[in-house]
Amino acid sequence: MTRPEKRPSLPEVHRSIKIPNSKSFWPKMLAYAGPGYLVSVGYMDPGNWATDIAGGSKFGYTLLTVILLSNLMAILLQSLCVRLGVATGRDLAQACRDYFNPRVSFCLWVLCEIAIAACDLAELLGSAIALQLLFGIPLLWGVCITALDVLVLLFLQSKGFRYTEALVIMLVATVGICFTAEILFSRPDMGGILLGYLPKKEILQNPEMLYIAIGILGATVMPHNLYLHSSIVQTRDWQPNTEKKWEAIKFGTIDSTFALSLALFINSAILIVSAATFHFSGNQNVAEIQEAYKLLSPLLGVSAASAIFGIALLASGQSSTLTATLAGQIVMEGFLQFRLPSWLRRLVTRLLAIIPALITIRGLQENKIPVILEE
Repeated sequence: MTRPEKRPSLPEVHRSIKIPNSKSFWPKMLAYAGPGYLVSVGYMDPGNWATDIAGGSKFGYTLLTVILLSNLMAILLQSLCVRLGVATGRDLAQACRDYFNPRVSFCLWVLCEIAIAACDLAELLGSAIALQLLFGIPLLWGVCITALDVLVLLFLQSKGFRYTEALVIMLVATVGICFTAEILFSRPDMGGILLGYLPKKEILQNPEMLYIAIGILGATVMPHNLYLHSSIVQTRDWQPNTEKKWEAIKFGTIDSTFALSLALFINSAILIVSAATFHFSGNQNVAEIQEAYKLLSPLLGVSAASAIFGIALLASGQSSTLTATLAGQIVMEGFLQFRLPSWLRRLVTRLLAIIPALITIRGLQENKIPVILEE
């Protein structure tokens, strides 16, 4: 069934990146590389940190198999998003609006906005907690500072989508480097790590272990990434014929698979560091990011360990809030077909996450309840 042409989401960057005519693999791979890294940050955002820390400190390396399985699921889902975006020229939100009843489509939009707000709440709080740990900035002010990603996106996209991708890749690389250092500091048992990736019946039989495993799975698979990925693959200007579409699907899938493999490394590293540092030293009830930050340096005997952990948390939070803002814009435009100025679209999507975060922090502080980051 033929559908009418529609205004693309993210119109300012749609088909803005040229694909070389070269037949060699690497020039084309470099041209298509980028969207996968924007998607990958959703799979290693601060919400994942809380569950990975809790799983590692309480059960050692056992739950690494859950991280592996959830990441394989993510690779499959994101490869399907690449196919949708390239084959139809529509993102997931636009496809839902085209193919579902208007009432169903509206309900899906509401549910998606709630899911994005919930995920973005953890990302905003993660960045705010990092600013508090590193610089002593109050959480309320930290949330407001992290909201400036709207201005960053406006500036970078005026320069070209490649600048947005470069910033996110730099932040992801920062997280990766920081946790490589943390693994070296913690000196984990390599044999135990390899055994941790093997499935075990114990995970299903132990209710407490199963509870954390479900938390890891829920924190890893991010619904807004499906909308985001199906849109940003369309920033590449491939030729609209069958051969070139298959080429775009191939390179887009390679890009996302490699980027999500990096997310697998980082999620695994968080759990591995938690297990090596806390579980095997008798600190088996560490479940909060703040507590992990305070204990890392004393337990590892490395004064910089806590600061490196905080820097990684800040980079993770900032990169994930950037992509969540883009996803919010894509969802709103795709489902509702709003045509607003780019600065206003991003301001609206950012406020949908900031306001609940500020209300949550204010309420917790008034009742003197500590902020615990967990999705």
